[in-house]
Amino acid sequence: MKKTLGLVHTSATLVPVFQQLCAQYLPHINVFNIVDDSLIKQVITRGELQPDTARRVVNYANSAESAGADFIMFTCSSIGAAVETAATLTQVPVLRVDQPMADKAVSIGKKIGVIATLPTTLAPTSDLVKRRAAVAGKSIEIKSVLCEGAFDALMGGNPTLHDQMVAAALKELSNEVDVIVLAQASMARVVDTLSDTEKKVPILASPPIAMEYLATLL
Repeated sequence: MKKTLGLVHTSATLVPVFQQLCAQYLPHINVFNIVDDSLIKQVITRGELQPDTARRVVNYANSAESAGADFIMFTCSSIGAAVETAATLTQVPVLRVDQPMADKAVSIGKKIGVIATLPTTLAPTSDLVKRRAAVAGKSIEIKSVLCEGAFDALMGGNPTLHDQMVAAALKELSNEVDVIVLAQASMARVVDTLSDTEKKVPILASPPIAMEYLATLL
Protein backbone atom coordinates (compact mmCIF):
# COMPACT_ATOMS: atom_id res chain seq x y z
CA MET A 1 0.00 0.00 0.00
CA LYS A 2 1.28 3.45 -0.94
CA LYS A 3 2.51 5.77 1.80
CA THR A 4 0.98 9.25 2.02
CA LEU A 5 2.88 12.48 2.64
CA GLY A 6 1.04 15.55 3.89
CA LEU A 7 2.69 18.88 3.09
CA VAL A 8 1.65 22.03 4.98
CA HIS A 9 2.61 25.34 3.34
CA THR A 10 2.35 28.99 4.36
CA SER A 11 2.54 30.11 0.72
CA ALA A 12 0.76 28.76 -2.36
CA THR A 13 3.92 29.46 -4.39
CA LEU A 14 5.61 26.51 -2.70
CA VAL A 15 3.04 23.96 -3.90
CA PRO A 16 4.45 23.61 -7.47
CA VAL A 17 8.02 23.65 -6.10
CA PHE A 18 7.35 20.65 -3.88
CA GLN A 19 5.13 19.02 -6.49
CA GLN A 20 8.13 18.86 -8.81
CA LEU A 21 10.44 17.63 -6.04
CA CYS A 22 7.96 14.93 -5.00
CA ALA A 23 7.78 13.70 -8.59
CA GLN A 24 11.58 13.54 -8.63
CA TYR A 25 12.30 12.03 -5.22
CA LEU A 26 9.06 10.34 -4.15
CA PRO A 27 7.35 9.12 -7.35
CA HIS A 28 5.58 6.23 -5.60
CA ILE A 29 4.20 8.29 -2.69
CA ASN A 30 0.74 9.85 -2.46
CA VAL A 31 1.00 13.56 -1.64
CA PHE A 32 -1.55 16.15 -0.54
CA ASN A 33 -1.13 19.84 0.29
CA ILE A 34 -2.59 22.12 2.95
CA VAL A 35 -2.03 25.86 2.37
CA ASP A 36 -2.69 28.76 4.74
CA ASP A 37 -0.73 31.94 4.07
CA SER A 38 -2.33 33.69 7.04
CA LEU A 39 0.11 31.78 9.27
CA ILE A 40 3.23 33.49 7.91
CA LYS A 41 1.44 36.83 7.54
CA GLN A 42 0.54 36.69 11.22
CA VAL A 43 4.13 35.90 12.20
CA ILE A 44 5.50 38.74 10.05
CA THR A 45 2.97 41.27 11.36
CA ARG A 46 3.72 40.41 14.97
CA GLY A 47 7.45 40.00 14.47
CA GLU A 48 7.49 36.56 16.10
CA LEU A 49 5.65 33.26 16.43
CA GLN A 50 3.02 33.62 19.15
CA PRO A 51 1.01 30.94 21.01
CA ASP A 52 -2.24 31.28 19.08
CA THR A 53 -0.42 30.89 15.75
CA ALA A 54 1.52 27.94 17.14
CA ARG A 55 -1.76 26.34 18.20
CA ARG A 56 -3.05 26.64 14.63
CA VAL A 57 0.12 24.94 13.36
CA VAL A 58 -0.52 22.03 15.74
CA ASN A 59 -4.11 21.88 14.49
CA TYR A 60 -2.91 21.59 10.90
CA ALA A 61 -0.69 18.67 11.88
CA ASN A 62 -3.71 16.99 13.42
CA SER A 63 -5.75 17.72 10.28
CA ALA A 64 -3.06 16.19 8.05
CA GLU A 65 -2.92 13.11 10.26
CA SER A 66 -6.72 12.79 10.13
CA ALA A 67 -6.55 13.08 6.34
CA GLY A 68 -4.43 9.93 6.25
CA ALA A 69 -0.84 11.21 6.20
CA ASP A 70 1.81 8.66 7.19
CA PHE A 71 4.35 11.49 7.38
CA ILE A 72 3.86 15.27 7.64
CA MET A 73 6.25 18.04 6.62
CA PHE A 74 5.84 21.79 7.16
CA THR A 75 7.62 23.79 4.46
CA CYS A 76 8.03 27.10 6.34
CA SER A 77 10.98 27.82 8.65
CA SER A 78 9.37 30.72 10.53
CA ILE A 79 6.93 28.36 12.29
CA GLY A 80 9.58 25.76 13.06
CA ALA A 81 9.21 25.90 16.84
CA ALA A 82 5.49 25.12 16.57
CA VAL A 83 6.24 22.28 14.16
CA GLU A 84 8.51 20.69 16.76
CA THR A 85 5.67 20.95 19.29
CA ALA A 86 3.27 19.40 16.79
CA ALA A 87 5.67 16.47 16.38
CA THR A 88 5.14 15.58 20.05
CA LEU A 89 1.34 15.62 19.71
CA THR A 90 0.72 13.44 16.64
CA GLN A 91 0.86 9.70 16.06
CA VAL A 92 2.82 10.07 12.80
CA PRO A 93 6.25 11.68 12.21
CA VAL A 94 6.27 15.47 11.70
CA LEU A 95 9.27 17.22 10.15
CA ARG A 96 10.25 20.85 9.74
CA VAL A 97 11.66 21.37 6.24
CA ASP A 98 14.94 22.91 7.40
CA GLN A 99 16.11 20.22 9.82
CA PRO A 100 17.84 17.98 7.22
CA MET A 101 19.51 21.11 5.80
CA ALA A 102 20.75 22.13 9.25
CA ASP A 103 22.15 18.64 9.84
CA LYS A 104 23.95 18.72 6.49
CA ALA A 105 25.44 22.16 7.21
CA VAL A 106 26.73 20.95 10.57
CA SER A 107 28.34 17.95 8.88
CA ILE A 108 30.10 20.13 6.29
CA GLY A 109 31.81 22.84 8.30
CA LYS A 110 32.42 24.69 11.55
CA LYS A 111 31.73 28.24 10.31
CA ILE A 112 28.12 28.28 9.11
CA GLY A 113 26.46 31.24 7.42
CA VAL A 114 22.69 31.69 7.74
CA ILE A 115 21.04 34.15 5.38
CA ALA A 116 17.43 35.35 5.23
CA THR A 117 15.26 38.20 3.99
CA LEU A 118 12.98 38.06 7.04
CA PRO A 119 14.08 38.43 10.67
CA THR A 120 11.25 36.08 11.67
CA THR A 121 12.99 33.34 9.67
CA LEU A 122 16.61 34.21 10.42
CA ALA A 123 16.38 33.68 14.19
CA PRO A 124 14.55 30.31 14.12
CA THR A 125 16.92 28.92 11.47
CA SER A 126 20.04 30.05 13.34
CA ASP A 127 18.64 28.56 16.54
CA LEU A 128 17.91 25.26 14.77
CA VAL A 129 21.46 25.02 13.39
CA LYS A 130 22.87 25.61 16.89
CA ARG A 131 20.66 22.91 18.41
CA ARG A 132 21.38 20.36 15.66
CA ALA A 133 25.10 21.00 16.18
CA ALA A 134 24.63 20.30 19.88
CA VAL A 135 22.84 17.03 19.03
CA ALA A 136 25.78 16.10 16.79
CA GLY A 137 28.23 17.06 19.54
CA LYS A 138 29.95 19.61 17.31
CA SER A 139 31.20 23.10 18.13
CA ILE A 140 30.26 25.65 15.45
CA GLU A 141 30.26 29.38 14.73
CA ILE A 142 27.26 31.05 13.10
CA LYS A 143 27.30 34.20 10.97
CA SER A 144 23.73 35.43 10.50
CA VAL A 145 22.93 37.87 7.68
CA LEU A 146 19.62 39.65 7.06
CA CYS A 147 19.05 41.03 3.53
CA GLU A 148 16.99 44.00 4.64
CA GLY A 149 14.55 45.23 2.03
CA ALA A 150 14.82 42.16 -0.19
CA PHE A 151 11.57 40.58 1.01
CA ASP A 152 9.70 43.87 0.55
CA ALA A 153 11.09 44.09 -2.98
CA LEU A 154 9.87 40.57 -3.76
CA MET A 155 6.41 41.19 -2.31
CA GLY A 156 6.27 44.57 -4.03
CA GLY A 157 6.66 43.00 -7.44
CA ASN A 158 10.38 43.59 -7.96
CA PRO A 159 11.96 40.10 -7.90
CA THR A 160 14.97 41.37 -9.85
CA LEU A 161 15.96 43.72 -7.02
CA HIS A 162 15.36 40.93 -4.50
CA ASP A 163 17.65 38.58 -6.41
CA GLN A 164 20.37 41.22 -6.79
CA MET A 165 20.37 41.94 -3.03
CA VAL A 166 20.47 38.27 -2.10
CA ALA A 167 23.21 37.51 -4.65
CA ALA A 168 25.39 40.33 -3.30
CA ALA A 169 24.94 39.09 0.26
CA LEU A 170 25.75 35.50 -0.74
CA LYS A 171 28.97 36.55 -2.48
CA GLU A 172 30.11 38.54 0.55
CA LEU A 173 29.18 35.84 3.05
CA SER A 174 30.96 33.13 1.07
CA ASN A 175 34.28 34.76 1.97
CA GLU A 176 33.65 34.31 5.69
CA VAL A 177 32.18 30.83 6.19
CA ASP A 178 32.54 27.13 5.25
CA VAL A 179 28.92 26.61 4.19
CA ILE A 180 25.83 28.81 3.73
CA VAL A 181 22.27 27.92 4.74
CA LEU A 182 19.34 29.61 2.99
CA ALA A 183 16.69 30.27 5.63
CA GLN A 184 13.95 30.64 2.98
CA ALA A 185 13.15 28.46 -0.01
CA SER A 186 12.31 31.60 -2.03
CA MET A 187 16.04 32.45 -2.09
CA ALA A 188 17.12 29.19 -3.72
CA ARG A 189 16.65 30.39 -7.29
CA VAL A 190 19.28 33.09 -6.75
CA VAL A 191 21.96 30.43 -6.26
CA ASP A 192 21.44 29.28 -9.85
CA THR A 193 22.38 32.76 -11.09
CA LEU A 194 25.81 32.64 -9.45
CA SER A 195 28.87 31.40 -11.30
CA ASP A 196 31.03 28.59 -9.91
CA THR A 197 33.70 31.11 -8.93
CA GLU A 198 31.11 33.16 -7.01
CA LYS A 199 29.89 30.05 -5.15
CA LYS A 200 33.07 29.64 -3.11
CA VAL A 201 31.37 27.41 -0.53
CA PRO A 202 28.37 25.02 -0.59
CA ILE A 203 25.03 26.89 -0.50
CA LEU A 204 22.23 24.77 0.92
CA ALA A 205 18.50 25.13 0.21
CA SER A 206 16.04 23.17 2.33
CA PRO A 207 13.50 21.76 -0.21
CA PRO A 208 15.70 19.32 -2.18
CA ILE A 209 17.66 18.26 0.91
CA ALA A 210 14.43 17.61 2.81
CA MET A 211 13.07 15.54 -0.07
CA GLU A 212 16.27 13.48 -0.27
CA TYR A 213 15.88 12.82 3.45
CA LEU A 214 12.22 11.84 3.10
CA ALA A 215 13.12 9.47 0.27
CA THR A 216 15.34 7.51 2.68
CA LEU A 217 12.41 7.19 5.11
CA LEU A 218 9.46 6.64 2.78
